[in-house]
Amino acid sequence: MATLYMVATPIGNLEDITFRAVRVLGEVDTIACEDTRHTLKLLNHLAIKKPLVACYAYEEEKGSARILGLLEQGRNVAYCSDAGTPCLSDPGILVAMRAREAGHEVVPIPGPSAFAALISAAGIFYKSVTFDGFPSPKPGRRHTRVAELMSRQEAFVMYESPHRIVRLLADIADIDAERRICVGREMTKIHEEFLAGTATEVRDALGSRPVIKGEIAVLVSGAKKG
Repeated sequence: MATLYMVATPIGNLEDITFRAVRVLGEVDTIACEDTRHTLKLLNHLAIKKPLVACYAYEEEKGSARILGLLEQGRNVAYCSDAGTPCLSDPGILVAMRAREAGHEVVPIPGPSAFAALISAAGIFYKSVTFDGFPSPKPGRRHTRVAELMSRQEAFVMYESPHRIVRLLADIADIDAERRICVGREMTKIHEEFLAGTATEVRDALGSRPVIKGEIAVLVSGAKKG
């Protein structure tokens, strides 16, 4: 039976890839990608040339079927999302499930993750942490979910676009202005930035900027025991 490798790739800095990931990408028969154009940049940097197959998020069923077909032909496949670890707010769950159900071995090749990178640099204590991915773009639904998470004692992490980050921070500050948070922006890239403080302080710091760019993750500390 062929093997499906779930390969973590850099979230920005191309040096953040493991020796094992480079070896696997060089040894497999085919590399499956969330977006072939994006993964091709990494492969060119690594001087790796392999057949590529797309597995776009908006057509995961078709992409998963393509990958499963390759596995059934005995071809080992490496799957890469655009950045970071597959299945953390990225496609990949469906193909991993289908491959495992069909009897193929599914092997994780761990590495970069915005979730782990933010936690490692935030300096916020926690006993447990919830990963909640991207919040709903609908204001009411987003505020309700944030309020629910902030009522718990565990910390939580959300990802957000630069266009909606101030609104997310406003929701957090509205619920608890003094809650400790840390925002990681453009992590591992040239303009990497971390803003830590109370929800109000971080909201005001970002809200005062005319333009906000880059990939953003937010770590919110848990509620204190009542």
